[in-house]
Order: sequence, then structure tokens, then C-alpha cells
Amino acid sequence: MKAVVIGGGLAGITAAVALAQADHEVTLLEAKPRLGGATMSFSRDGLTVDTGQHVFLRCCTAYRGLLDRLGVAAHAPLQPRFDVTVLAPGRQAGLRRRRVPAPLHMLPALLGYPFLNFPERMRLALAALAFRRLDEKDPRTDEIRLGDWLAAHGQDERTRRVLWDLFSVSSLNVPGDDASLALAAVVVKTGLLGDADAADIGVPALPLGELHGTAGAKLLGRLGATVRVSAKVAAIEPKGDEFLVRLAGEDQGDEGELLADAVVLAVPHEQAARLVPPGALPAETVDGWAGLGAAPIVNVHVIYDRTVMDAPFAAGVDSPVQWVFDRTSISGLHEHGDGRQYLAISLSAADEYADMTVAELREQFLPALAELLPAARQATVTEFFVTREKRATFRQVPGTARLRPPAATGLPGLVLAGSWTDTGWPDTMEGAVRSGLNAVIALHSAGRTATRAPRGDENQGGPAAQKPEVTDVNDVTEVGITEVNIDADEREVRS
Repeated sequence: MKAVVIGGGLAGITAAVALAQADHEVTLLEAKPRLGGATMSFSRDGLTVDTGQHVFLRCCTAYRGLLDRLGVAAHAPLQPRFDVTVLAPGRQAGLRRRRVPAPLHMLPALLGYPFLNFPERMRLALAALAFRRLDEKDPRTDEIRLGDWLAAHGQDERTRRVLWDLFSVSSLNVPGDDASLALAAVVVKTGLLGDADAADIGVPALPLGELHGTAGAKLLGRLGATVRVSAKVAAIEPKGDEFLVRLAGEDQGDEGELLADAVVLAVPHEQAARLVPPGALPAETVDGWAGLGAAPIVNVHVIYDRTVMDAPFAAGVDSPVQWVFDRTSISGLHEHGDGRQYLAISLSAADEYADMTVAELREQFLPALAELLPAARQATVTEFFVTREKRATFRQVPGTARLRPPAATGLPGLVLAGSWTDTGWPDTMEGAVRSGLNAVIALHSAGRTATRAPRGDENQGGPAAQKPEVTDVNDVTEVGITEVNIDADEREVRS
């Protein structure tokens, strides 16, 4: 089978690898100059910078399976057990699981959480147990706001801000109260209340551009697949039992058109709506994708002249800082040997920060870091810059489950992928990989693939991982930048 995969993010890479490992003739097309999608890196003054901080959990079996296939799992280590440092102005605490069976593994940490009083902790434990009774697959669950459900289960404003927001905001990229209860239930039930080790956190030790894009291109090359970057697709046209994929640009020549038996459309939902050919899906289904919207993520990058934080990462409460990560080693800054430390603040649900100037963000977040990290008060900031992903994820609010389409379309051989599709998971790296697997399964169901599973499928997480994040961002290689704005269709770099 000749298969064309459109989109080189995690969903597209996953689908292309699975098809190539099943001995199909695969061409992967990516509009940007490199693979990786939303998980990109760029060079700045000799340092490698990820536009956003992405982490994963031990329960992300499909994503971990992809890392295994790419041969980079050793560069994405997991904690021995869930352990998070929580910082507040003048205070510090830890959330750490016990080595006991689930769900008791998190109970001591929750009951001892110092940012809540004793009655709040007791009500917290009761709400956590109530999550276990939720059916996240029930369409009615997706119509409920997380904040309303938590309030109805005894969770007051402070409990929601200093505990539940730690997990829901970073996972769902919307204000905690506004999130879909169904998607929040996936996060809580799978990560916090599932297997005892499910929430152990993994932080990549390689820049994301290397971990996904470079490794993906190398593996596809070894499998005999064709990878074409800077190849933007203009149209997909059904031709009998085949598809004609037309590329944009007048200088493509004979390479501007590809015939395929199967097409995997693995691009963000706005782009997918423009490329899906008539007849593939009902118009109301495609129009409904607009209802998914988009939510921004902003990352604030600060380099100090000395070490100001000992933990590899920490969460913030009673502070505008949500999560902060030590990027000194992964960026290559440690090789300079001058003792500087590079911290990155990850701000999800960042609507209020998306259009702030760099100066305004500096004025707000440097004092906020100094409140959380006493050593930062005596340190000197040597560099400060900002990266923004204004369309990082779809807006994961109630009512979006019915807008997320399945992988299969009405045209046999044309399938959809991307974490915005119906994966059963939030818009995350795990969701993106699962969507790529779903696309290949849908092709198989339509009789468009070999009957055997792709080679190495046992590393992809097994049957449980085959049910089901991808935002297209721009390549940035300029040096000496202060700010990078990343959008699906345009790039803006401000000096």
C-alpha cells in the first residue's frame, strides 16, 4: 500500500512509523522545516531551547512505546516514585506517594498537605474517592464543569486553587473550574487513582526536537519511508479508490502531486477542516470542529548568574508561577561552566499572559520567583525571554467530546489523527500518539493495511494503549531573540 501521512507531529510520526514497520510504502509530509509538531526546539545564543515544557507520566503507555520505537526511551527517565515539590511564598512542601497499593498510595500525601487545614484535607480525600465512581465515557459527564462538580463535593475555592489546579490546569490547559469533568476524570482516575506508580513523572533529558523530530526522521529513514519537510499540502482529492495529494507552491514540478492508496491527515483541527475533501464527513461534523477552539501556553525563560533552585522542577501555589523547571543541563548551559542556572516557567491556560509584553511578564514573574525561591533575591538575571504557543491545545471545556471525530471518515482510506480527535484522552503527547495508532487501526478496519500488526507493536503499550496532542508550530532558528510567538500558520519573532 502507498500511504501518505500529512503532518509530522507526534500523531503523524506514530502513524508513519507503524505503517512503515508493516512494510507499506510511506511518505510523510510536513509543512515546517522539521518534524516534531508542537514539541519543538530552537537555538538561542548557543543554547537549545524548547518552546514549551512537556512532561509525561508512567501511565502514558502509548507515548512511552513510541519512545521505545524511536530508541530514545533512556533519554526520558521516570521518577522512581511520584514526588513533587510545592512552593508558596515563605513555605515549601512535598507531595510524594507511598509504596502501598492504590488508591492508598496518595492518601497520606493528601491528608498531610500543609496548604489546607484539617477539614479541607478530609473533604479532599472524600472527593478523590468520588472520582473513582465517575464514568468519564458517559456523554453527560462531559457536559459538567469540573469546578461545579468539585464544589458539590465539598471542595471550596482554596482547595480547588492550591490542590486540584496543580493537576487539572497543566493537563487540560484551561482554568481548573472551566475544565470538562470527563477529561479531568481521565487525569485523576488514570494518573492519581490508578495503579500506584501511574503518576510517576517523566521529564525528557534531551531537547524535544531531538527526542521526537530528529529521532523520528532517523527511524523512518531506516524503515525506507520518505520524509519531506517544507512540503505544505494544498488539497486532498479522491480519485476512484485512490487519493491525489496536491502540494502548495508552483515550483514543486512532478513532486507536487502524490497518488496514495491511503491518507492519514494528522494536522491541527483548523487545518484538517480546510483539507478534508467533500463527502468524507458531514458538513456539520467538520463545522463542529471550530467549536473546539484553541487555548494558549506561555513559557517564561529566566537565566540566573547562580543556582537558585535545587529541585529539578516544582509547582507553585499562591503565586502566578504554576510550574518551574530547571533547564540548565538540557539546554547545554552547564557546559559553559560559569555556574548559571536556567529556569523555565510553564503557564497553562495562559489567556491573560498571551498578549502581555515581555517587559510586563518580567515585571510580574521575577518578583514571583523571588518570593518562591529565596536564593533568587540575591541573584542577577542575565537573560529573560518568552515563548508563546497561542494555539497550543484545543479548549478542553464541557461539550467538546461530541465535537471530536473518530479516526475513520466516510472515505475508506482517509483517516484522521491528532490529539483533537476522539482519543478518550486530553490534548497531550499521549493523546497524540494514541490518535496515530487509532488512524492505523482504522485503515486496517477499512481493509487498507496488512492483516498483521506492525513490527515491534508490543512496545507500543499493548491493546490497552490502542484506544486512544498535536499542535503545529513554526520552526525558529534565529539567534539573539527575546520572544517567540508560535502559531499554526504564521511565525513572529520579536527582538
